Amino acid sequence: MFRLVLISLLNATVVAAFVSFSPPYRYNAGTTTALSMAKVLYGSQGSRSPLCNWAAYELDVPITMGDLPKNPHPFGQIPCLVDEEEDATCFESGAILSYLYTHADTGDSQKRKAAVLSWISWANASLDPICFLETPEGKVYDTGLIGPNRRVERLDEILSKQDFLVDGGFSTADVAVAAYLLYVPQFFQGIDLARWPNVVRYMKDCASRDAYGKAFGPQVQNYLVKSLEVMEGGESGGEKKKLFGVF
Repeated sequence: MFRLVLISLLNATVVAAFVSFSPPYRYNAGTTTALSMAKVLYGSQGSRSPLCNWAAYELDVPITMGDLPKNPHPFGQIPCLVDEEEDATCFESGAILSYLYTHADTGDSQKRKAAVLSWISWANASLDPICFLETPEGKVYDTGLIGPNRRVERLDEILSKQDFLVDGGFSTADVAVAAYLLYVPQFFQGIDLARWPNVVRYMKDCASRDAYGKAFGPQVQNYLVKSLEVMEGGESGGEKKKLFGVF
């Protein structure tokens, strides 16, 4: 579970810039009851739920934000997706991405579908623990991207030969992988990822997408794009600073 809970804030001004609620995140308890057979996402900024919004925007799948007190997640966590048409409840961000992808009308071949679903699983099983180091209590205290990493080096090699992860262009696989990568400079200001130039280029391309800005907000998008441009130029971002005191 992605624990970006805003318990201790180092700078209220910076936090306000990052946690800017655009219309999709304004909860309205009456909204979900007014729409029949809707896909309802329970989540908030500062959690993994915006990456689910990002995927939905890219897939052109309409979703409604749910009233958090009604969240049906068995452990009370977010994100959680309810598909009223299918009478289905899906929780954990990777599972939600897979659900949205497989229920969207993408026209993808079985080969492409297999690749997309594999990358979504890899993002959650392998990349997440690299990006976010946790205490035994589950609190994020640092990122594994401060030093060399073989998996990320391999990812950089892959992206040196192609723009996105799967043949045929941008996909939900990129939402899964890029979202985790992009959380790192967002929450650890000043980190320098320039040792992986192709990953940095990839991150900037993904963060520049309209759907990313719509899901995460223009302030976050602008900050990340500018930070990644600095990394592309080979300029160090300076000393790493964690944006929030406790995740």
